[in-house]
Amino acid sequence: MKWIIIILAVITVLLFAVGFRMADTTMSIKPQTLEEAREWQQEHGDISWYDNVEKTDYTVSSYDGYVLHVQLIKNAEESRKYVLISHGYTDNRIGSLKYVDIYLDLGFNVIVYDLRGHGLNEKTYCSYSVREAKDLIALIDDSKERYKDAEVFGLHGESLGAATSIACLQYNPEVNFVVSDCGFSNITKVLKGGMKMMHMPQFMVDVAVFCAGIKYGIPFSKMRPVDALKDNEIPILFIHGAADRFIIPENSEEMQKTTKGYSELHLIKDADHAASVFTDHESYAEYVKEFLKTLNLL
Repeated sequence: MKWIIIILAVITVLLFAVGFRMADTTMSIKPQTLEEAREWQQEHGDISWYDNVEKTDYTVSSYDGYVLHVQLIKNAEESRKYVLISHGYTDNRIGSLKYVDIYLDLGFNVIVYDLRGHGLNEKTYCSYSVREAKDLIALIDDSKERYKDAEVFGLHGESLGAATSIACLQYNPEVNFVVSDCGFSNITKVLKGGMKMMHMPQFMVDVAVFCAGIKYGIPFSKMRPVDALKDNEIPILFIHGAADRFIIPENSEEMQKTTKGYSELHLIKDADHAASVFTDHESYAEYVKEFLKTLNLL
């Protein structure tokens, strides 16, 4: 009996040791530099236009004093339309450039920024839309104050940025639309899906989730952007790569079913994670254009 207790105690200690290690790995961010992101963008698409547009860099202090680095990309024509783009995990504002030309062509001014822990911002952990959504609200409030001429204001997000854009809707921001590209509805499901693909026991995710809650003070039960949609009436365009195996299309499907407002869902054939705009740029741009036309925002 004594040996059984000892063995169980050792197993428990090992499980929690692995759990805390997994928690740290999950919550940590290894961000790209702006230069690395630019090089990647240049290899995958034409961003030569970026050097020729009017840009303004500034910072915004978030709800807890955390400083976010922001950039306005001004449309060549006078415009009262603005869209705020949130990039994906480990990326930065340069990674948002793949979407900027679509909005410039539609007459929008574009605001890009580095998410918490990314780009030029101070290093910190990722909370998978919890703190990030509050940051986005701070950015929306700042933008409304800074650009008082705004008549149309929208959000566009990719992956973590999409989850952040959806999660912030729980705070009822004054925005006209959201475009959500390959966002997750529930990060725990994504992590378990990854473990399944690697043929590893999924229960370890539950251990890691428990450990992360203890160490970082944010339960994974709050990392569920889908919960922000139960009473949402802001129009949402969901776009997802049909071949996305990291954050599978069912995430967008679940969120579309949950939201109360007008929504559309378009799957991009053969597109992997966060690659829809490259796989079929023409259709992507058309989906955004027609969505905004439907809302009488163009």
